[in-house]
Amino acid sequence: MRSQAIVEFGTPLSEIEAPTPEPKGTEVLLKVHHAGVCHSDVHIHDGYFDLGGGNKLPMKLPLPHTMGHEIEGEIIAAGPDASGAKIGERYAAFPWIGCGQCAACQRDEENLCIGRPRQLGCSPGVPGGFATHVLVPHPKYLLDYGSVSPALAAAYMCSGLTAFGAMKKVGRLGPGDQIVVLGCGGVGMMGIEFACALHGKGPIAADIVDAHLDAATKGGAVAAYNTKEPGAAKRLVADTGGVYAVVDFVGSEASFAFANAVVRRGGKIVVVGLFGGAMTMPLPMFPLRALTIMGSFVGSLPEAREMMALVREGKVSPIPLQSRALSDANRTLDDLRQGNIVGRVVLTP
Repeated sequence: MRSQAIVEFGTPLSEIEAPTPEPKGTEVLLKVHHAGVCHSDVHIHDGYFDLGGGNKLPMKLPLPHTMGHEIEGEIIAAGPDASGAKIGERYAAFPWIGCGQCAACQRDEENLCIGRPRQLGCSPGVPGGFATHVLVPHPKYLLDYGSVSPALAAAYMCSGLTAFGAMKKVGRLGPGDQIVVLGCGGVGMMGIEFACALHGKGPIAADIVDAHLDAATKGGAVAAYNTKEPGAAKRLVADTGGVYAVVDFVGSEASFAFANAVVRRGGKIVVVGLFGGAMTMPLPMFPLRALTIMGSFVGSLPEAREMMALVREGKVSPIPLQSRALSDANRTLDDLRQGNIVGRVVLTP
């Protein structure tokens, strides 16, 4: 099998060859047809997450490491205990796999595993989909995507599930409540679609890139604000009276400051993005504003099934998507770093 792998953090990926794995026990071997490229891959490729103030959280990954956690492919082999696995069938692979034993996993929240996570393309020693083949531990992690585009099905396994899980945390909206989708890249575009599907109305879009805002408006956003323009937060508050929820798909100091400026009393800020930085706030402001600030990390396997059911039923509109060869992985990572991608890019081995 071939893969585009990290051989040294911060340097271009290299093509490496290795023996094609043979599935054992409940394992299933997929021939990868599509592998989405996520901004998390940029952080993993760099070798750290930015915690702000010069602090960095380093990646503890043995190298070489194959990234890629948005995977769609075909079953070409299965272990003797992989009941229900049908050779030749194609599925999207749920990548946020846990140890199966810890308290979080026992709550069906494998994405929040506190034991030993086995996340495809993200955990130490667990290769992902920037390759011709990938091993999945059990058929239960394979999701039927129906007649949806296979490339789009791959992207739903992170950008879609991340957006879906975050939008569910917003909760019930009142008649006058509004959501802001802050950051309208690939995940934010999914956020707009799931806001429409789950809450019955389009959100407000906010971003620093006009092309992203144009795509957001076409995708169902009811209004758009460029956060780089002076007074954008004040205009949004004047137009809405303050919003009930901001889902921050950027996760930077600047994006959090914007979210905090536009959310109303009793509202929520859901932080999703991993851009980096830090925030401070006087503690009395939490009770005085009755403000909820929470994080959201992808979604659980039950949520993935719920999300994919919506997708199969045609209740979620597709986002802009482009396919590139697996050999274009380095160019795609650079384009993501520079904010040059609208929607999602999916690699085809």
